[in-house]
Amino acid sequence: RILFDLGLIGEDTSAAKPVGFGNVSQRVEPRPGETPCFLITATQTGHKPILTENDYSLVTAWNLKANQVIAQGPAPPSSESLTHAVIYATLAKARFVFHGHSPAIWSRASPLGLPSTARETPYGTPEIAHEIQALLARLHYPKTGVLVMGGHTNGIIAFGESADAAGHALIQVQAQAQALI
Repeated sequence: RILFDLGLIGEDTSAAKPVGFGNVSQRVEPRPGETPCFLITATQTGHKPILTENDYSLVTAWNLKANQVIAQGPAPPSSESLTHAVIYATLAKARFVFHGHSPAIWSRASPLGLPSTARETPYGTPEIAHEIQALLARLHYPKTGVLVMGGHTNGIIAFGESADAAGHALIQVQAQAQALI
């Protein structure tokens, strides 16, 4: 709800058909012998200020090379699921991932000192997931917990050990970006 109220998750109504943007996920601890998985908001739920259990999918497996996500639930998972998957696979401490849109952060990534993927790398593809994985592996754990998706206009990602940590990082960087205007 907070990310929705701040406009970091929402709906772009400028096109002929409105498109929801933004998603959130949470790592789910597997039982012994089970594969790690995560809950993620379903595709096109950004327009909803409050979500129900029908607005989530459980991603139980993924294959980056095949551009494949296997999920359970009442609705298909977000198209950014592979990006969330590589963050969880790369950063053991990450328990929550928030993907939102912020023109202020995105356009000021460099002065804010935020890591960014290349502008040529399209979002929702295995290429951006690979690039984020490599970026995080080099950085180990970015000090802000926020990175910019250079090839995804206004796309940003925050992650943390808790929902509060990921949200706080995102809101703090948003405030810093606004101060640069």
